[in-house]
Amino acid sequence: MSGDNPARAQIVNLDQRGATPIPCFFNPKELSLTKSNTWKQADKKGSSIPPTEFGGGQPATMTMELLFDTYAQGGKDAADVRAAFTDAIWNLMMVPPTKKDKKNKMGRPPRVQFQWGKILSFEAVITSITQKFTLFNSDGTPVRATLNVTFQQIVDATERPRQNPTSGGVGGERVRTVQDGDTLAWIAYEEYGDPTRWRPIADANRLTRVRHLTPGLQLEIPNG
Repeated sequence: MSGDNPARAQIVNLDQRGATPIPCFFNPKELSLTKSNTWKQADKKGSSIPPTEFGGGQPATMTMELLFDTYAQGGKDAADVRAAFTDAIWNLMMVPPTKKDKKNKMGRPPRVQFQWGKILSFEAVITSITQKFTLFNSDGTPVRATLNVTFQQIVDATERPRQNPTSGGVGGERVRTVQDGDTLAWIAYEEYGDPTRWRPIADANRLTRVRHLTPGLQLEIPNG
């Protein structure tokens, strides 16, 4: 059996530059993916089975149950599970002030990405969350909760355009200047479409403090 730690599922706020990925306390036990297409029956009299025309595809949805717990480590002094974990995901359903139009005051919740290791990446918006508290401390503080989350696809991964390398590198590598608030996960997402691929960037630039990037630093971005 391999000694490697299992990949941790996480949710990334794609609209907030430098946002720290929100880790799932436990990886989901199962995921449900749903995809539907629209088919239209043409009006043709005298036919037992009218011709069927494809009306277009609908975005895929992914649903899962996520468990969060503070009691296991904190016991009777455990922190509120909402403040510790679930509020960060719940807030992804809210309209942040920075996304409101200054004139009409209209806005939208952020786009997100559910990422689990190198295999599963789902770019989406969250359309629903049901939060259920299943354990409380004596003062009523919720210390265990499950979230039933539904994501709706906004990008077809098969149609994602590949990044074009710029000239000048030995193998076509790109050079990127770190901006204020950038993280390696965010840079990996913008360059490769996958926030978990930050390690090649760190290795190529011999970074030892991977959590702290200095604005103005020039990074070599290896080819994807």
